[in-house]
Amino acid sequence: MADRRGYWREPDGSPVAYADALRAWADESHHVLHGVAQRYHGVITYKELAEQVQTRTGIRTSALLHNWVGPMLSRVVHDNHRRGEPPLTALVVHVDDGMVGTGYAEVLEVAGEPALRDELERERHAAGARLECYRRYAVDLPADGGSPALAPRHQAAINRRLTRTEVAEPPKVCPRCFIQLPSTGECDSCGYSAPIHRRGGVVAGRVACPG
Repeated sequence: MADRRGYWREPDGSPVAYADALRAWADESHHVLHGVAQRYHGVITYKELAEQVQTRTGIRTSALLHNWVGPMLSRVVHDNHRRGEPPLTALVVHVDDGMVGTGYAEVLEVAGEPALRDELERERHAAGARLECYRRYAVDLPADGGSPALAPRHQAAINRRLTRTEVAEPPKVCPRCFIQLPSTGECDSCGYSAPIHRRGGVVAGRVACPG
């Protein structure tokens, strides 16, 4: 079936209307995401979800993922809202950065909440929505009810950025000669020794500046 185009049912290859495919995939997405929500801090990528709903329904497509996964998840958003369920689409993240992406805006729109323009604010909102899902469905929820958390891959990316942008400790300079101190912390010119930082306070270094 590698040369097929459009939407079809396996294994016979019979064609399926676009709207029917979306409906079947959206219904199956609900079951998949319910399973994801049963694991505290569980998430699933768009690609993983797409493969699972096609496999479970037996309906395949040659269309690019971004051409149909958004409309499919839009149906899930409206279904969740109509049923009084937490927004299960908050569990769906990008494989590269662990973020929910711009399509998450529909969750806020359907709920009548104001749009969030800031990327981090959007991810924090999604983290709260995921916690709602875990509190409703997770079988391993902590006794304290858990806490909001960014998707693991997104949190890891933030941690990497923070590590890269940490400001290095400025070099120590002799306050008398105004030259950079060597690794020993003792000035080669005047003998000044930089203070030694220890837990609980600072121990003054030796100063042996010639008179």
